[in-house]
Amino acid sequence: MSVAKIMTIAGSDSGGGAGIQADLKTIASLGGYGTSVITALTAQNTHTVTQIHEVPVDMIRAQYEAIMEDIGADAIKIGMLSSASIIGIVADLLKKYPAPHIVIDPVMISKSGAQLLKDDAIEALKRKLLPLCTLLTPNIPEVEKLVGSPVSTDEEIQNAAIKLKEQGVRASLIKGGHLKRANIMNTLYDGNEFHRFTTTRLKNTYTHGTGCTLSSAIATYLGQNKPLDQAVELGIQYVSEGMKNGYVVGEGANPLNHMHMLERHNLNVKHT
Repeated sequence: MSVAKIMTIAGSDSGGGAGIQADLKTIASLGGYGTSVITALTAQNTHTVTQIHEVPVDMIRAQYEAIMEDIGADAIKIGMLSSASIIGIVADLLKKYPAPHIVIDPVMISKSGAQLLKDDAIEALKRKLLPLCTLLTPNIPEVEKLVGSPVSTDEEIQNAAIKLKEQGVRASLIKGGHLKRANIMNTLYDGNEFHRFTTTRLKNTYTHGTGCTLSSAIATYLGQNKPLDQAVELGIQYVSEGMKNGYVVGEGANPLNHMHMLERHNLNVKHT
């Protein structure tokens, strides 16, 4: 049986709602086969991250090479990279063992507004990694950091996407969740034209891991040979439904339900 092989390169979330854990749940739920390259271990829960331990670059290289020399990847999702040295080794590995689709979620700014990447790492990301990606999925604070200007209006979002293209990004999906609007508009620029996807803003706290989940869902759909605009639309729908059916597992920002599609399928199965 043939299956799309999707690699996630990201940090581990001990709370299970984001990072590698969210990615692998998403990939499996959407019918892909997930592999992982762990870049950092984090101690976190629904409230906060209490500690981060970076994985040595030699171990990152060993994980990637072990997968690519045997299993391979139809698509790669990249999340938390943490430092300039990790960004450098990942960029080198992508050139040595390329994949058809590379989706980068630039984990640069936390939900609380804290900068998660140092300035030298951001420069390394822009110079070494962004030109290699099929799709970049920044939120509003991240795109502001990347283009160096405020982004709030539709015109500014469009201009930011064009600036990213000028920096070597082939396509970008600028996520509008941080903007104070009744509905959320996510803007895809495929390098030629704009596509806008509007969803209703949900009034719940099932928000932990939404960025990780969206990027890994899109990577999975791309690995299954969906066109870019369709992969993005399906990924947004998957996240939206997951947020509508989230779990209460802690007292902070709870995770969305990555398994909602499988649960719906099981409910529809007739047993004889």
